[in-house]
Amino acid sequence: MNEYKISDISIGMKESFSVIISEEMMQKFYDITSDENPLHVNETFARERGFDNKVVYGMLTASMISTLGGCYLPGKYCLIQGVEIKFVKPVFVGDVLEVSGEAAKVDYDLRYLEIKVTIKNQKGEKMLKGILKAGVIDA
Repeated sequence: MNEYKISDISIGMKESFSVIISEEMMQKFYDITSDENPLHVNETFARERGFDNKVVYGMLTASMISTLGGCYLPGKYCLIQGVEIKFVKPVFVGDVLEVSGEAAKVDYDLRYLEIKVTIKNQKGEKMLKGILKAGVIDA
């Protein structure tokens, strides 16, 4: 876990990590949310609608933004204040996601940070883009 303080962060600073989306992650997300939309839980239903397989919950993919902020940029001192996201393409079980963040705005006086977020799959296709807005509570 990184421990960047606001004074350590500059515009253009980058951090990233990879994660493989598993069936177990899908089941745990279902157990927490009870989202039984057949697009996420029924392979036949999803395939009949033109998808390669069940579609991973969008919010499961987006939850990786929490890991980005809370563990990587800024890490330990992150207090997420808001997230703006756009789902670009569907994610499927087995996809290897590269979650990347780049500091786009830093306000040292307010101890505030905006991070441009991109999530790509193993083919380099952009799956999600967004902005993470966070306070840095290092005092």
